[in-house]
Amino acid sequence: MNTVERATGCIGAMLFDMNTRLPDIPCSESMREAFDIYVRGGWLERDERYRLAPFLMQRGVTTDLDLMTTEHIARSPYYQEFLAPLGLRWYAAVKIAAGDQVWALSLQRSIEQGPPSHEEIMQLQRLSGELGAVAALFQAIGLARADAALDAFNISGTAVLMLDRQGKALRVNAAAEKLLGYDLHLVRRELVVRDRHADNQLNLALNELLRQQRGSMTLQPVAIPRISGRPILAYPMRLSGICADVFSPCQALIVLVDCGSRPSPLAAVLKGCFGLTTAEAKLGIRMATGECLEQAAAKLGIRLDTARNQLKSIFAKTDTHRQAELALLLGRLGSPTPS
Repeated sequence: MNTVERATGCIGAMLFDMNTRLPDIPCSESMREAFDIYVRGGWLERDERYRLAPFLMQRGVTTDLDLMTTEHIARSPYYQEFLAPLGLRWYAAVKIAAGDQVWALSLQRSIEQGPPSHEEIMQLQRLSGELGAVAALFQAIGLARADAALDAFNISGTAVLMLDRQGKALRVNAAAEKLLGYDLHLVRRELVVRDRHADNQLNLALNELLRQQRGSMTLQPVAIPRISGRPILAYPMRLSGICADVFSPCQALIVLVDCGSRPSPLAAVLKGCFGLTTAEAKLGIRMATGECLEQAAAKLGIRLDTARNQLKSIFAKTDTHRQAELALLLGRLGSPTPS
């Protein structure tokens, strides 16, 4: 977004997902304060510019003056109470479309800059098509990354559902399908729990997960009661290796753990989802069981310096900083069992 800001001469750039109104919106550094006010002040839900969506879809570019008059802007709370104190007034939105996903690249302009000129609008229309092609490429890469991770989950026997930005199922592996039934099932790609309390808990957890900024995150499990047998534990999570950017088709995961069965080994999952090498996966699993670095290095037959370097890499790839955090992450994925 910082690059977009410099290239277009605007004073701030943001990227909106037109299919949702979630506050996980990439923005340039200059927009941080405005974005914070936008969310905390409830302007996200009162953003008049969403009314410009039909113009955006039809033309590829839209501006305030496609719908608002100067008289309307002069008396609008959105423009006068939110934008004006920040020195903002005008904007242009550029459509970025890939498949059924549509984003709006929002270019913010100051009161002094005025609305975009006709020539600027024409240039942005040409840019819209180019950005759509780039977004489609990123989506394809993201889907390939998700499929590779799903293969790793399949190898380990871990039940997982991959979700899109609306929290709907994008991929469901065979292990997860076996756990779906009366107590837990999909309705129009949405995960529904028979127990109302558990269903509400799961929806709240997914909403929290999808609203957070990018990066790895694992929430407390939601226990899903079953009419017969032990409950299923649903772990909502985001993994930076899969949910890499705003264009990634997969934006969240739910790992299902059947409390009546034994969890599977984690090495394949760690390699596929976090990009760990085989050696790093083995060391990580040992560290997660409580072994100190010296013990793990000795049992793996590697030098202590090598183990230290591998551990640094593990922390970086899993977005953890201490052994306890690593143990918690792996414990939520399954039961660490050293090989």
